[in-house]
Amino acid sequence: MTHSSQVTAVILAGGQGSRMGGIDKGLVEFNGQPLIKPVIEAIAPHVDQLIINANRNLEQYEMLGYPVVSDADNDYLGPLAGFLAAMKAVNSKELFFVPCDGPLLKQELLERLLKARRENQAEIAAAHDGNRLQPVYVTLLSSLAESLEAYLNAGERKIDRWYKQHVFTEVDCSDIQDCFININTLEERNQLEQIRKTL
Repeated sequence: MTHSSQVTAVILAGGQGSRMGGIDKGLVEFNGQPLIKPVIEAIAPHVDQLIINANRNLEQYEMLGYPVVSDADNDYLGPLAGFLAAMKAVNSKELFFVPCDGPLLKQELLERLLKARRENQAEIAAAHDGNRLQPVYVTLLSSLAESLEAYLNAGERKIDRWYKQHVFTEVDCSDIQDCFININTLEERNQLEQIRKTL
């Protein structure tokens, strides 16, 4: 895949895993490897740089071979805090964000979002699965860091509200809905492991 500008992929693994009993989701075993591993494998070959946003178990994430960046605030302020930490840590013009708990991610999603942002001359392009916006599957410009920091400092946390402050486009990804299947509980993990074995 060729890029008109450097692209950094950021895998968001900074949450508390509250629906999984506080377990660090990115490190939950999935088919014999950390859940974050298939996400890395889907996108690492197609970007210029990949980093992981994590707020605990940093050494375990570093062992995966990619830089690890933590939120500036350790109060788990949500994905936008991870966005900002990554935007401040890299020099890329464009960043592509995905969560760590969607192991059926496809390279096609990355390509589609990058293309849509550029063709629409948008600052932010996020996936829509045909039913709703998937706001943490998104590509955006690093130049928005100052805007995002001001938004967070004002006590705001809602992703879609910040998106609408900028030139934003929704990208139809209804034909690749598997990309958005995520794991929130160990039961969901077990079910998806069985499904994955039949694919």
